[in-house]
Amino acid sequence: MARLDQLPEPMRSHIADLPCPHFEQTPRASGPELAKRRVAIISTAGLHRREDRPFGGMEGDYRVIEGDTPAGDLVMTHISTNFDRTGFQQDWNLVFPIDRLRELAADGVIGSVANYHFSFMGATDPAKMAPHAENLARLLAGDNVDAALLVPV
Repeated sequence: MARLDQLPEPMRSHIADLPCPHFEQTPRASGPELAKRRVAIISTAGLHRREDRPFGGMEGDYRVIEGDTPAGDLVMTHISTNFDRTGFQQDWNLVFPIDRLRELAADGVIGSVANYHFSFMGATDPAKMAPHAENLARLLAGDNVDAALLVPV
């Protein structure tokens, strides 16, 4: 990860001047112990299945990734030209750690792995994501998910 003081101008100034959103509420969630929780992945890597519509910009929507999707069927259309995709190409678990979740479930550390996982485009204004996140919350509840592994990219 690059440090702000190591970035060249004008990128350093641009990033330093970006607004940071303020949220009035801090959600609190209660639920069962981790060993009984059903976990879904929510990534901001701009991932989608090959046959799905690619991310085209900063729309705020997400793509659904079924839990049994093979690694070779996932593509990344993250729009940042500064984003290094090498890690994803070598090991998809870097941005979509489904294999690690399956191992945790097999070891009894978590209760189970969700049937559906989700990816947003990370370089998006959170305000544009909000209505989609509300819909996503309903989908997670429908899959009995009570924990999410957030993978910011």
